[in-house]
Amino acid sequence: MTTLTVKDLPLSYQEIKRYGRHLIIPEVGMAGQKKLKASKVLVVGAGGLGSPISLYLAAAGVGHIGLVDFDVVDESNLQRQIIYTTKDVKRPKLEVAKERLTAMNPHIEVETYETRLTSENALDIMKDYDVIVDGTDNFPTRYLVNDACVLLGKPNVYGSIFRFDGQVSIFYANKGPCYRCLYPEPPPPGLVPSCAEGGVLGVLPGVVGALQAMETIKLIVGIGSPLIGRLLLFDGLHMSFTELKLRKDPNCKVCGPNPTVRELIDYEAFCGVSPTQTDTSMHITPEELHRRLENGEKIFLLDVREEVEYEICRLENAVLIPLSKLPERVNELSLTDDIVAYCHTGVRSGMAVKLLRDLGFRRVKNLAGGIDAWAERIDPDMPRY
Repeated sequence: MTTLTVKDLPLSYQEIKRYGRHLIIPEVGMAGQKKLKASKVLVVGAGGLGSPISLYLAAAGVGHIGLVDFDVVDESNLQRQIIYTTKDVKRPKLEVAKERLTAMNPHIEVETYETRLTSENALDIMKDYDVIVDGTDNFPTRYLVNDACVLLGKPNVYGSIFRFDGQVSIFYANKGPCYRCLYPEPPPPGLVPSCAEGGVLGVLPGVVGALQAMETIKLIVGIGSPLIGRLLLFDGLHMSFTELKLRKDPNCKVCGPNPTVRELIDYEAFCGVSPTQTDTSMHITPEELHRRLENGEKIFLLDVREEVEYEICRLENAVLIPLSKLPERVNELSLTDDIVAYCHTGVRSGMAVKLLRDLGFRRVKNLAGGIDAWAERIDPDMPRY
Protein backbone atom coordinates (compact mmCIF):
# COMPACT_ATOMS: atom_id res chain seq x y z
CA MET A 1 0.00 0.00 0.00
CA THR A 2 1.30 3.44 -0.99
CA THR A 3 -0.04 6.47 0.84
CA LEU A 4 0.30 10.05 -0.37
CA THR A 5 0.49 12.87 2.14
CA VAL A 6 -3.00 14.32 1.72
CA LYS A 7 -4.66 16.24 4.55
CA ASP A 8 -8.39 15.88 4.99
CA LEU A 9 -11.25 18.35 4.92
CA PRO A 10 -14.62 18.07 6.72
CA LEU A 11 -17.66 16.86 4.78
CA SER A 12 -20.94 18.75 4.66
CA TYR A 13 -24.32 17.11 5.18
CA GLN A 14 -24.92 17.19 1.42
CA GLU A 15 -21.57 15.57 0.74
CA ILE A 16 -22.20 12.81 3.28
CA LYS A 17 -25.47 12.04 1.51
CA ARG A 18 -23.82 12.15 -1.95
CA TYR A 19 -20.90 9.88 -1.04
CA GLY A 20 -22.82 7.49 1.18
CA ARG A 21 -21.88 4.41 -0.87
CA HIS A 22 -18.22 5.30 -0.35
CA LEU A 23 -18.59 5.99 3.34
CA ILE A 24 -19.89 2.51 4.13
CA ILE A 25 -16.86 0.86 2.50
CA PRO A 26 -14.46 0.12 5.38
CA GLU A 27 -11.40 0.80 3.22
CA VAL A 28 -12.69 4.27 2.33
CA GLY A 29 -15.02 5.54 5.05
CA MET A 30 -15.15 9.12 6.27
CA ALA A 31 -11.36 9.38 6.46
CA GLY A 32 -10.85 8.32 2.86
CA GLN A 33 -13.59 10.57 1.53
CA LYS A 34 -12.11 13.54 3.36
CA LYS A 35 -8.78 12.80 1.68
CA LEU A 36 -10.48 12.75 -1.71
CA LYS A 37 -12.07 16.10 -0.97
CA ALA A 38 -8.71 17.59 0.01
CA SER A 39 -6.82 16.14 -2.96
CA LYS A 40 -5.75 17.87 -6.15
CA VAL A 41 -5.47 15.83 -9.36
CA LEU A 42 -4.24 17.08 -12.73
CA VAL A 43 -5.56 15.33 -15.84
CA VAL A 44 -3.39 15.96 -18.89
CA GLY A 45 -5.59 15.68 -21.95
CA ALA A 46 -9.38 15.98 -22.15
CA GLY A 47 -9.92 13.45 -24.92
CA GLY A 48 -10.71 9.74 -25.02
CA LEU A 49 -8.96 8.92 -21.73
CA GLY A 50 -9.43 12.29 -20.08
CA SER A 51 -13.21 12.08 -20.44
CA PRO A 52 -13.86 9.00 -18.26
CA ILE A 53 -10.96 9.85 -15.95
CA SER A 54 -12.31 13.30 -15.13
CA LEU A 55 -15.93 12.17 -14.94
CA TYR A 56 -15.17 9.42 -12.42
CA LEU A 57 -12.82 11.57 -10.36
CA ALA A 58 -15.44 14.31 -10.18
CA ALA A 59 -18.15 11.83 -9.23
CA ALA A 60 -15.88 10.32 -6.57
CA GLY A 61 -15.41 13.70 -4.90
CA VAL A 62 -11.84 14.66 -5.78
CA GLY A 63 -11.95 18.21 -4.49
CA HIS A 64 -9.78 19.96 -7.07
CA ILE A 65 -9.41 18.71 -10.64
CA GLY A 66 -7.09 20.39 -13.12
CA LEU A 67 -7.52 19.85 -16.85
CA VAL A 68 -4.92 20.57 -19.53
CA ASP A 69 -5.97 20.72 -23.18
CA PHE A 70 -6.07 23.23 -26.04
CA ASP A 71 -8.37 21.59 -28.59
CA VAL A 72 -11.97 22.12 -29.67
CA VAL A 73 -14.63 19.44 -29.89
CA ASP A 74 -14.76 17.73 -33.28
CA GLU A 75 -17.51 15.44 -34.49
CA SER A 76 -14.97 12.62 -34.85
CA ASN A 77 -14.34 12.84 -31.06
CA LEU A 78 -17.89 11.85 -30.11
CA GLN A 79 -17.42 8.13 -30.76
CA ARG A 80 -15.23 7.85 -27.66
CA GLN A 81 -14.95 11.19 -25.81
CA ILE A 82 -18.09 10.75 -23.74
CA ILE A 83 -17.88 14.03 -21.86
CA TYR A 84 -19.01 15.89 -25.03
CA THR A 85 -22.22 15.90 -27.07
CA THR A 86 -23.15 16.83 -30.62
CA LYS A 87 -24.16 20.35 -29.59
CA ASP A 88 -20.63 20.91 -28.24
CA VAL A 89 -18.91 20.53 -31.63
CA LYS A 90 -16.48 23.42 -32.30
CA ARG A 91 -16.56 24.56 -28.66
CA PRO A 92 -13.34 24.53 -26.60
CA LYS A 93 -13.05 21.16 -24.87
CA LEU A 94 -12.11 22.61 -21.50
CA GLU A 95 -15.07 24.96 -21.47
CA VAL A 96 -17.44 22.05 -22.04
CA ALA A 97 -15.65 19.71 -19.65
CA LYS A 98 -15.73 22.21 -16.81
CA GLU A 99 -19.47 22.76 -17.30
CA ARG A 100 -20.13 19.03 -17.31
CA LEU A 101 -18.01 18.21 -14.27
CA THR A 102 -19.31 21.02 -12.07
CA ALA A 103 -22.88 20.23 -13.12
CA MET A 104 -22.29 16.64 -12.03
CA ASN A 105 -20.72 17.61 -8.72
CA PRO A 106 -21.07 21.19 -7.44
CA HIS A 107 -18.88 20.36 -4.44
CA ILE A 108 -15.66 20.23 -6.48
CA GLU A 109 -13.43 22.84 -8.13
CA VAL A 110 -12.30 22.49 -11.75
CA GLU A 111 -9.30 24.49 -12.91
CA THR A 112 -8.53 24.61 -16.63
CA TYR A 113 -5.30 25.24 -18.51
CA GLU A 114 -6.14 25.90 -22.14
CA THR A 115 -2.63 25.48 -23.44
CA ARG A 116 -0.26 22.91 -24.84
CA LEU A 117 1.81 21.34 -22.06
CA THR A 118 5.44 22.27 -22.76
CA SER A 119 8.84 22.19 -21.13
CA GLU A 120 8.35 25.85 -20.27
CA ASN A 121 5.05 25.51 -18.39
CA ALA A 122 4.83 21.88 -17.19
CA LEU A 123 6.57 22.24 -13.83
CA ASP A 124 4.63 25.36 -12.94
CA ILE A 125 1.27 23.77 -13.84
CA MET A 126 1.96 20.44 -12.15
CA LYS A 127 3.77 21.47 -8.96
CA ASP A 128 0.72 21.98 -6.71
CA TYR A 129 -1.07 18.72 -7.61
CA ASP A 130 -0.93 15.48 -5.64
CA VAL A 131 -1.36 13.13 -8.61
CA ILE A 132 -0.82 13.59 -12.34
CA VAL A 133 -2.94 11.47 -14.67
CA ASP A 134 -1.62 11.06 -18.22
CA GLY A 135 -4.44 10.98 -20.75
CA THR A 136 -2.31 11.99 -23.73
CA ASP A 137 -1.87 10.28 -27.08
CA ASN A 138 1.60 11.28 -28.25
CA PHE A 139 5.14 10.40 -27.24
CA PRO A 140 6.61 13.89 -26.70
CA THR A 141 3.96 14.71 -24.08
CA ARG A 142 4.28 11.30 -22.41
CA TYR A 143 8.01 11.78 -21.91
CA LEU A 144 7.42 15.36 -20.80
CA VAL A 145 4.83 14.30 -18.20
CA ASN A 146 7.09 11.52 -16.97
CA ASP A 147 10.18 13.66 -16.58
CA ALA A 148 8.25 16.48 -14.90
CA CYS A 149 6.71 13.98 -12.45
CA VAL A 150 10.15 12.57 -11.61
CA LEU A 151 11.62 16.04 -11.04
CA LEU A 152 8.65 17.02 -8.85
CA GLY A 153 8.34 13.68 -7.04
CA LYS A 154 4.76 13.15 -8.25
CA PRO A 155 3.03 9.88 -9.18
CA ASN A 156 2.15 9.56 -12.88
CA VAL A 157 -0.95 7.45 -13.56
CA TYR A 158 -0.33 6.28 -17.12
CA GLY A 159 -2.71 4.90 -19.72
CA SER A 160 -2.53 4.27 -23.46
CA ILE A 161 -4.95 2.87 -26.02
CA PHE A 162 -4.89 1.51 -29.58
CA ARG A 163 -7.67 -0.29 -31.47
CA PHE A 164 -8.71 -2.97 -28.91
CA ASP A 165 -5.66 -2.82 -26.61
CA GLY A 166 -4.83 -0.74 -23.56
CA GLN A 167 -2.06 -0.31 -21.01
CA VAL A 168 -2.21 1.05 -17.45
CA SER A 169 0.51 1.62 -14.87
CA ILE A 170 1.70 4.06 -12.21
CA PHE A 171 5.14 5.50 -12.79
CA TYR A 172 6.30 6.85 -9.44
CA ALA A 173 10.07 7.26 -9.19
CA ASN A 174 9.93 7.67 -5.40
CA LYS A 175 8.52 4.15 -5.08
CA GLY A 176 9.39 2.32 -8.32
CA PRO A 177 10.21 2.69 -12.02
CA CYS A 178 9.34 5.61 -14.26
CA TYR A 179 8.14 5.62 -17.86
CA ARG A 180 11.72 5.86 -19.13
CA CYS A 181 12.63 2.70 -17.22
CA LEU A 182 10.14 0.89 -19.48
CA TYR A 183 10.76 2.91 -22.64
CA PRO A 184 14.24 4.52 -22.47
CA GLU A 185 13.94 5.83 -26.03
CA PRO A 186 10.90 6.73 -28.14
CA PRO A 187 10.14 4.64 -31.23
CA PRO A 188 11.14 6.06 -34.62
CA PRO A 189 8.65 8.69 -35.86
CA GLY A 190 5.66 7.06 -37.53
CA LEU A 191 6.49 3.52 -36.43
CA VAL A 192 3.67 3.43 -33.88
CA PRO A 193 0.44 4.75 -35.45
CA SER A 194 -1.80 7.05 -33.47
CA CYS A 195 -5.48 6.39 -32.86
CA ALA A 196 -6.22 8.75 -35.74
CA GLU A 197 -4.16 6.52 -38.01
CA GLY A 198 -4.95 3.07 -36.60
CA GLY A 199 -8.33 3.60 -34.96
CA VAL A 200 -9.68 2.82 -31.52
CA LEU A 201 -12.85 1.06 -30.38
CA GLY A 202 -14.93 3.75 -28.71
CA VAL A 203 -15.47 1.87 -25.45
CA LEU A 204 -11.75 1.08 -24.95
CA PRO A 205 -10.78 4.48 -23.46
CA GLY A 206 -13.73 4.06 -21.10
CA VAL A 207 -12.21 0.85 -19.75
CA VAL A 208 -8.66 2.18 -19.53
CA GLY A 209 -9.72 5.61 -18.23
CA ALA A 210 -11.82 3.98 -15.51
CA LEU A 211 -8.81 1.92 -14.44
CA GLN A 212 -6.69 5.08 -14.28
CA ALA A 213 -9.35 6.76 -12.15
CA MET A 214 -9.43 3.70 -9.87
CA GLU A 215 -5.65 3.79 -9.41
CA THR A 216 -5.75 7.52 -8.70
CA ILE A 217 -8.36 7.07 -5.98
CA LYS A 218 -6.38 4.21 -4.42
CA LEU A 219 -3.28 6.40 -4.29
CA ILE A 220 -5.13 9.26 -2.60
CA VAL A 221 -6.99 7.15 -0.07
CA GLY A 222 -4.00 4.87 0.53
CA ILE A 223 -5.65 1.52 -0.07
CA GLY A 224 -5.00 -1.66 -2.00
CA SER A 225 -2.02 -2.40 -4.22
CA PRO A 226 -1.48 0.36 -6.78
CA LEU A 227 0.09 -0.50 -10.14
CA ILE A 228 3.53 0.73 -9.15
CA GLY A 229 6.12 -1.55 -10.74
CA ARG A 230 3.41 -3.33 -12.72
CA LEU A 231 2.12 -2.84 -16.26
CA LEU A 232 -1.44 -4.00 -16.85
CA LEU A 233 -2.20 -5.00 -20.44
CA PHE A 234 -5.84 -5.18 -21.56
CA ASP A 235 -6.95 -7.04 -24.69
CA GLY A 236 -10.53 -5.98 -25.34
CA LEU A 237 -10.96 -8.20 -28.37
CA HIS A 238 -10.35 -11.36 -26.34
CA MET A 239 -11.34 -9.82 -22.98
CA SER A 240 -8.15 -10.67 -21.13
CA PHE A 241 -5.76 -8.96 -18.76
CA THR A 242 -2.02 -9.63 -18.53
CA GLU A 243 0.31 -8.21 -15.90
CA LEU A 244 4.00 -7.55 -16.43
CA LYS A 245 6.43 -6.82 -13.61
CA LEU A 246 8.50 -3.67 -14.07
CA ARG A 247 11.82 -2.91 -12.42
CA LYS A 248 13.63 0.34 -11.92
CA ASP A 249 16.39 0.79 -14.50
CA PRO A 250 19.66 1.53 -12.65
CA ASN A 251 20.85 3.34 -15.77
CA CYS A 252 17.68 5.41 -16.22
CA LYS A 253 18.62 8.86 -17.46
CA VAL A 254 16.00 10.63 -15.36
CA CYS A 255 15.29 8.54 -12.22
CA GLY A 256 18.48 6.51 -11.89
CA PRO A 257 21.19 7.17 -9.28
CA ASN A 258 23.23 9.16 -11.81
CA PRO A 259 20.63 11.00 -13.91
CA THR A 260 21.70 12.96 -16.97
CA VAL A 261 18.28 14.55 -17.43
CA ARG A 262 18.10 17.12 -14.64
CA GLU A 263 15.72 19.54 -16.32
CA LEU A 264 13.01 19.38 -18.96
CA ILE A 265 14.28 19.12 -22.53
CA ASP A 266 12.98 19.62 -26.09
CA TYR A 267 10.68 16.60 -26.30
CA GLU A 268 9.65 17.21 -29.91
CA ALA A 269 13.29 16.93 -30.95
CA PHE A 270 13.87 13.98 -28.55
CA CYS A 271 11.04 12.06 -30.23
CA GLY A 272 12.18 13.07 -33.72
CA VAL A 273 9.12 15.13 -34.60
CA SER A 274 10.66 18.59 -34.52
CA PRO A 275 9.38 20.70 -37.41
CA THR A 276 12.96 21.72 -38.15
CA GLN A 277 13.73 18.12 -39.04
CA THR A 278 11.05 17.89 -41.76
CA ASP A 279 12.24 17.78 -45.39
CA THR A 280 9.66 19.97 -47.14
CA SER A 281 10.85 18.76 -50.55
CA MET A 282 9.20 15.43 -49.75
CA HIS A 283 5.76 16.98 -49.17
CA ILE A 284 3.02 18.55 -51.26
CA THR A 285 0.13 20.57 -49.85
CA PRO A 286 -3.48 19.75 -50.72
CA GLU A 287 -3.75 23.11 -52.46
CA GLU A 288 -0.72 22.45 -54.67
CA LEU A 289 -1.90 18.94 -55.53
CA HIS A 290 -5.37 20.26 -56.37
CA ARG A 291 -3.90 22.95 -58.64
CA ARG A 292 -1.75 20.46 -60.49
CA LEU A 293 -4.61 17.99 -60.96
CA GLU A 294 -6.90 20.80 -62.17
CA ASN A 295 -4.21 21.75 -64.71
CA GLY A 296 -4.35 18.23 -66.10
CA GLU A 297 -0.93 17.10 -64.91
CA LYS A 298 -0.46 13.35 -64.87
CA ILE A 299 0.08 12.31 -61.25
CA PHE A 300 0.00 8.78 -59.89
CA LEU A 301 -2.03 8.90 -56.67
CA LEU A 302 -0.88 6.18 -54.26
CA ASP A 303 -3.25 5.39 -51.38
CA VAL A 304 -1.35 3.50 -48.66
CA ARG A 305 -4.27 3.15 -46.21
CA GLU A 306 -6.14 -0.04 -45.44
CA GLU A 307 -9.06 -1.25 -47.53
CA VAL A 308 -11.60 -0.37 -44.81
CA GLU A 309 -10.42 3.24 -44.99
CA TYR A 310 -10.43 3.25 -48.78
CA GLU A 311 -14.12 2.32 -48.67
CA ILE A 312 -14.91 5.43 -46.59
CA CYS A 313 -13.39 7.96 -48.97
CA ARG A 314 -10.67 8.22 -51.61
CA LEU A 315 -9.17 10.54 -54.17
CA GLU A 316 -10.40 9.96 -57.70
CA ASN A 317 -8.27 7.48 -59.69
CA ALA A 318 -6.10 6.67 -56.67
CA VAL A 319 -4.50 3.21 -56.56
CA LEU A 320 -4.72 1.37 -53.24
CA ILE A 321 -1.55 -0.35 -52.05
CA PRO A 322 -1.56 -0.60 -48.23
CA LEU A 323 1.72 0.33 -46.62
CA SER A 324 2.22 -3.22 -45.31
CA LYS A 325 2.06 -4.57 -48.88
CA LEU A 326 4.06 -1.82 -50.56
CA PRO A 327 7.48 -3.58 -50.46
CA GLU A 328 6.11 -6.61 -52.33
CA ARG A 329 4.13 -4.54 -54.83
CA VAL A 330 6.65 -1.82 -55.55
CA ASN A 331 7.09 -3.25 -59.05
CA GLU A 332 3.64 -1.83 -59.87
CA LEU A 333 5.10 1.67 -59.66
CA SER A 334 7.24 3.46 -62.23
CA LEU A 335 10.38 5.45 -61.52
CA THR A 336 9.35 7.93 -64.23
CA ASP A 337 5.93 8.77 -62.75
CA ASP A 338 5.19 11.74 -60.53
CA ILE A 339 3.81 9.95 -57.44
CA VAL A 340 1.88 11.48 -54.59
CA ALA A 341 1.32 9.11 -51.67
CA TYR A 342 -1.37 9.74 -49.09
CA CYS A 343 -2.95 8.14 -46.03
CA HIS A 344 -5.30 9.47 -43.35
CA THR A 345 -3.16 12.21 -41.82
CA GLY A 346 0.21 11.82 -43.54
CA VAL A 347 2.11 9.54 -41.14
CA ARG A 348 1.99 6.25 -43.04
CA SER A 349 2.39 7.93 -46.40
CA GLY A 350 5.47 9.68 -45.03
CA MET A 351 6.91 6.25 -44.28
CA ALA A 352 5.93 5.10 -47.78
CA VAL A 353 7.71 8.06 -49.35
CA LYS A 354 10.89 7.32 -47.39
CA LEU A 355 10.72 3.67 -48.44
CA LEU A 356 10.28 4.55 -52.09
CA ARG A 357 13.02 7.18 -52.02
CA ASP A 358 15.40 4.63 -50.52
CA LEU A 359 14.54 2.36 -53.47
CA GLY A 360 15.41 5.04 -56.00
CA PHE A 361 12.07 6.79 -56.57
CA ARG A 362 12.95 10.48 -56.75
CA ARG A 363 9.65 11.87 -58.04
CA VAL A 364 7.50 10.88 -55.08
CA LYS A 365 5.95 13.18 -52.48
CA ASN A 366 3.74 12.88 -49.42
CA LEU A 367 0.37 14.64 -49.25
CA ALA A 368 0.80 16.84 -46.17
CA GLY A 369 -1.99 16.19 -43.68
CA GLY A 370 -3.28 13.26 -45.71
CA ILE A 371 -6.76 12.83 -47.08
CA ASP A 372 -8.15 14.42 -43.93
CA ALA A 373 -6.49 17.72 -44.83
CA TRP A 374 -7.76 17.34 -48.40
CA ALA A 375 -11.33 16.89 -47.14
CA GLU A 376 -11.02 19.85 -44.79
CA ARG A 377 -9.42 22.30 -47.23
CA ILE A 378 -10.32 21.13 -50.74
CA ASP A 379 -13.42 18.92 -50.71
CA PRO A 380 -15.71 19.66 -47.74
CA ASP A 381 -18.28 17.16 -49.06
CA MET A 382 -15.83 14.27 -48.64
CA PRO A 383 -16.56 12.11 -45.57
CA ARG A 384 -14.03 12.50 -42.74
CA TYR A 385 -13.25 9.88 -40.13
